[in-house]
Amino acid sequence: MGIIIGIDIGGTTTKIVGYSNDSILSPILVKATDPVASVYGAFGRFLNDNALTLDDVEKIMVTGVGSSYLSERLLGVPTARADEFLAIGMGGLFLSGLERAIVVSMGTGTAFVMADNDRAVHLGGTGIGGGTLLGLSNRMLNIRNFEDIIKMAEGGSLNHIDLTIGDISRDGVTNLLPDTTASNFGKISDLATKADVAMGIINLVFQAIGMLSVFATRMENVKDIVLTGNLANVPQAKDVFGKLSSLFDVNFIIPENAEFATAVGAAAICANNGQSQDIG
Repeated sequence: MGIIIGIDIGGTTTKIVGYSNDSILSPILVKATDPVASVYGAFGRFLNDNALTLDDVEKIMVTGVGSSYLSERLLGVPTARADEFLAIGMGGLFLSGLERAIVVSMGTGTAFVMADNDRAVHLGGTGIGGGTLLGLSNRMLNIRNFEDIIKMAEGGSLNHIDLTIGDISRDGVTNLLPDTTASNFGKISDLATKADVAMGIINLVFQAIGMLSVFATRMENVKDIVLTGNLANVPQAKDVFGKLSSLFDVNFIIPENAEFATAVGAAAICANNGQSQDIG
């Protein structure tokens, strides 16, 4: 049996993984504004890095918003398109080792999927995501590079940014600790540094995504939440989602290779004979 290639073609990045014997191989991320150019570039790089030929590839599974631009087989290899939400769900379960969970795909925006074994249901989404983080950082800090925002936030404090329960209530609120956020940017001070503001933006994005995830668990009667997508790699994510885990008795899980979950899911769908649409 040859290698199955999973490719997630996004608006600005394309992710590719190999899948063989229930294991993923050589995940690669390529940035490009043209989805067709990015998928050919990613596929060519994958073959070169792994010393593979086209004959070694059994099938290519594509998904993501950019997959709609593909109208023919990729370099003559059998190619099919997988439903993006199914790929998100299957990828999240595969990477986490769970059978049932809310899978959250944090990209430019954010999608919430209820994944249960080989089924996945799109619960909805929010426009808050990586695009929000970049847009606010651009306007408020004149910072346009994702890595620069993350670096700037190091050492940042929310003390001069967010209004907390402790700021507005002497006696506290049932089940809410004094440092629980009452209002993002509700206490922004002239003393706030750029690091504080950067941390405030990251916190706002993650708390919004986190709370919507918590609501989804209550709707679906599940406690496990698998975080996937590029934002899952932000160092501050563990702390923000960790506090939400303790506060609401849920499990936020950031698996290894979380940014490649949708590409992994596309390949897994093929390996398990899931539903897909042939291209070309």
